Amino acid sequence: MRYVLILLATTTLSACSGAGPTTVGARAVSGGTVAATGSTSPHTFVKPTEKRTYGALGSVQHYEYTTDFRPLDPAGKSQWQYAQLYAAEGSTTRTSGYSITYDPRDAVFDVQLKSEPSRVNVVNRFQDPIHRTDFGGEREPQGGVPNYEADGYLYVQVGSTSTAPLPVYDLAQSNVFPVGPRESARDFRTFFYQKPGTVTQFVTLAGFVRNSTVIPKDDNVNYIYQNHTLERGVFAYGERTNIDEVPKLGSATYRGPMLSSLVYNPLRDTDNSAPTYFQWMRGNATTTVDFVKGSFNVALTGVVSAPVFDIFTSRVHVLSEGSTFVASGGGLLELIRAGGFVGQFQSASFTLPTGTVLPVAIAGSSIDGAFFGPKGEEVGAGFRIVGGNPDERIDIIGAFTGK
Repeated sequence: MRYVLILLATTTLSACSGAGPTTVGARAVSGGTVAATGSTSPHTFVKPTEKRTYGALGSVQHYEYTTDFRPLDPAGKSQWQYAQLYAAEGSTTRTSGYSITYDPRDAVFDVQLKSEPSRVNVVNRFQDPIHRTDFGGEREPQGGVPNYEADGYLYVQVGSTSTAPLPVYDLAQSNVFPVGPRESARDFRTFFYQKPGTVTQFVTLAGFVRNSTVIPKDDNVNYIYQNHTLERGVFAYGERTNIDEVPKLGSATYRGPMLSSLVYNPLRDTDNSAPTYFQWMRGNATTTVDFVKGSFNVALTGVVSAPVFDIFTSRVHVLSEGSTFVASGGGLLELIRAGGFVGQFQSASFTLPTGTVLPVAIAGSSIDGAFFGPKGEEVGAGFRIVGGNPDERIDIIGAFTGK
C-alpha cells in the first residue's frame, strides 16, 4: 500500500462556489455589531447594510494526539491514538470569546474563536472569493465537514500545506488525514453557517472545523508519525433583543434546528486502545418559555452522522450512523444578570439503530441562550453535555435556534 502525503502548494484553498453575487441572500454571511443586551439599529440580519460583529453562543472542542504507521510491528501498535489531550469550553450568554464579523462592502468576514481552557485560538479572515466553497466539484470542503447544503448551509475555507505535491488520499485509511514525507504539515479551517432567512430571520447556526496534521522528522525509517490537532465549534449568532423588549407576560413556544458536534468513547475501560472520533449531529429543538414565571424548558432530538475516522487506527466505535439522540433540560430567564436564559440538562440518551438505548450519565451541562429580533421573536442558545462515568470520553457540544 502506498502512503503519500496529501499536500497542496502553500496557498489558501477552498472549493469554488456556485455562481451569483456575494450577498447574504446568495453566498455570504451577514453580520452585526450587537452588544450582549441587543442593538438599537434596524434589523438587517438577512440583508446586511453595514459592517457588524456578533458575539456567538456555543462551544469549542480541541483534540490532539499522535498516530503512526509501523509496518514491521507484528503487535499492530499503529491501531491506536496516543499522547492524547482533549479539552472543550462553552460560552456564557453575557461573555463569549467567539465572534463573527461581516462587512457587506467587501464581502469579507472574520471568525475569531478564543478559549484558553480548551486551547482553541483561531483568528481567520475569509476575503478571497474562492474561499467560498460547496460540495460536488473537484474542490469542496475538507474531510470532516458535514454536507448540510440541503438545509441552507454555506461554506468558506482556508488552508495551507508545507510542500507542493498534488493532494492524494489513501481512502483505505482516511479521507481526512495525510501520510507521507517527514517534516510536512497541513492545516485547513472551514466555517459554515445556515444562510440567514432559511429558517429564522434574526439568528442562525454555524459550525467550525480545523484539521491540522504535522509529520515530524524521524530518523527511524520504519515509522511514520502523525501529530494531529482537530478542533470543532458550534454556535448560534444574530441580532439580540434589547432586554427591555423581551415580553413580561404570557408564554411562547419556539421551534427550530439544532446542530451538534460530539465525541462518544465509552470503551477505554474494556479496550484501552479504543480511539476517539468526532461525529456531527443535527436535529430539532423545542423551547418553551414562561415569561411570567421567568423559566424555560428545552427538548432536543437529533440524528448522529458517521464518525470521522483518522489514519492508522482501528475505527472501533459505538455510535453508528443513524443513531438518534434525545435530551431535555430547563432553567431560568436571567435577563439582567446574564442577558438571556441559563439552565442545565436533566436527561440525555442515544438509541442505536438496533434499538439499544445508551443513557448519558451527566456530570456537567449548560444551556446559555438569548432572545433575538424585535420583541424576542426568536431564540438562540449554545449547550454542552459532559458524560460522567469513569474511563469514558463523552462530550456533546451544540447550539439551537427557534422562532
